Amino acid sequence: MDIRQFTRAYTGKSDLRGGFSLAGTLMTYFAALALGTHLAAFPAAAAPLVVILAFATVRLYVLQHDCGHGSLFATQRLNDLAGQVLSVFSLTPFRVMQYNHNLHHAYLGNLDHRETGEVHTMTVAEWRAAPWYTRLWYRLYRNPLVMLGLGGVYVYFIAYRWPRNTMKVGPAGVIAHNAVLAAYVWVVYLLAGWPAVAILGAGAILAGVIGVFLVYLQHNFEDTYWDRKPDLDFRRATLQGASSLDLGWLWDLGTGNIAYHDLHHFNPSIPSYNLRRCQKELPPGLQAHDVIRWPEALSSFRLKLWDEERGKLVPFPAERRGMALPAG
Repeated sequence: MDIRQFTRAYTGKSDLRGGFSLAGTLMTYFAALALGTHLAAFPAAAAPLVVILAFATVRLYVLQHDCGHGSLFATQRLNDLAGQVLSVFSLTPFRVMQYNHNLHHAYLGNLDHRETGEVHTMTVAEWRAAPWYTRLWYRLYRNPLVMLGLGGVYVYFIAYRWPRNTMKVGPAGVIAHNAVLAAYVWVVYLLAGWPAVAILGAGAILAGVIGVFLVYLQHNFEDTYWDRKPDLDFRRATLQGASSLDLGWLWDLGTGNIAYHDLHHFNPSIPSYNLRRCQKELPPGLQAHDVIRWPEALSSFRLKLWDEERGKLVPFPAERRGMALPAG
């Protein structure tokens, strides 16, 4: 059995399972928001609720992402409807997300189309040819504290208010999304005041950190794969160029199993509720690479540049004495 035949067995979609996953995540989201608001005057007690709210937000984004692939529900109508509803809680306009994410799938691993990826990566040759100010910008951009701390805030609070390719997909949908999002925050304020808005904002910020952490590790790890056409092997890019993260059952629960990203890229028709089972039952002979656990995940953040000669991600090269820039 090859991997295409193997993964096809996990592509079955269930309106019941999709609905249960959606309803359960929304219930968790609103329960965490309500209880966190009730305990907002006691930060130590509210903090765990913010964490739960953040993971529920990430999970809702993953379910919206499933809808974009038409894989959460059995019918396209339900996927489109759920995707639009979930966009309010994920802060992500549905149709533009769907368009940009499909581009990401189409150009995965293609060094000539890195603009379709979520995290920009320079090659070693580009780094060597870059002026000092470009290197400084890139060092700051790839610094984990900047990427995780500010990256999520910038993407979900600012960039997604007018995402890339909005004019191609249609600005009306983005404008309507932003209006509904503003109305949602206003209703939260009317119902529970500023404490609720603060809890909502804190959960969204932490969700952004978790989201960027995941997005980075999905394609930036030691054994990843990129190339240029005509040598680019798309099948290899989908399996070797995307990671498989084993960060524990609770992490999978909170992030909708999207950590098994190689299988998702190889067969986007697999619903999120089947991804973990597909990974756990994958025969060793069909695995493209080892799973990444916490030590390897954290060490992946030291990788900054793609070395085309060696075919791997590498850290920044040592700067000559007297020309060192702030470490990233």
